[in-house]
Parts: sequence; C-alpha cells; structure tokens
Amino acid sequence: MIVVHATFPIDPDERDRVIEHIEELEAKTRQEDGVIEYVASTDIDDPNVIRFTERYEDEQALGAHTQTDHFAEFERMLPDVLAGEPEVMRYDVENAEELEL
Repeated sequence: MIVVHATFPIDPDERDRVIEHIEELEAKTRQEDGVIEYVASTDIDDPNVIRFTERYEDEQALGAHTQTDHFAEFERMLPDVLAGEPEVMRYDVENAEELEL
C-alpha cells in the first residue's frame, strides 16, 4: 500500500475556488481503480491549509491517478492559489492494522 499525505497552504482569496475544485477532484479520484482512500480536509488551526490523505493499493494505482485529467487540472491551478510551499510525503507501507481505542 502507498500512503500520501499532502499539505497545501492556500491563498485566502482563492479558498472558495480551491474547495470547489477539490470537491470534484475527490469525487472523481474515489472512483479510480486501486484508490483505497482519498480525503481532503482543512486544518483546524488554519482553514486556509488543505490536507490530503490518500491511500492506494499499489504503485500502478498511484501512477494512474497522477495521469488523470482531474489531477492535471489541480496541478495547473496550484501555482495561482498557493500561499506557501506545499509538502507532499509518500509512505510505502508493508503492513497496516487497525488500532483499538
């Protein structure tokens, strides 16, 4: 499994446009083969920070996602809406299990 955590600081003036675009991005991405989870959320401390949590079955699923039109549209939009440096981390996971609380 591949996990991606991405953080994007967004220009407050562009927030509504970004959220609208992300809603479409989420809906389309969740329909892709090999996507286990794809969630965008805003930071509790700063609503202009968008965080993505993504889980893919394998490299093929992640690669296919990065070749989609909706991913390309998001990447094209980013330079115009960012308010700082994004952080995108990839984790290759061999084992995962649910924790009991």
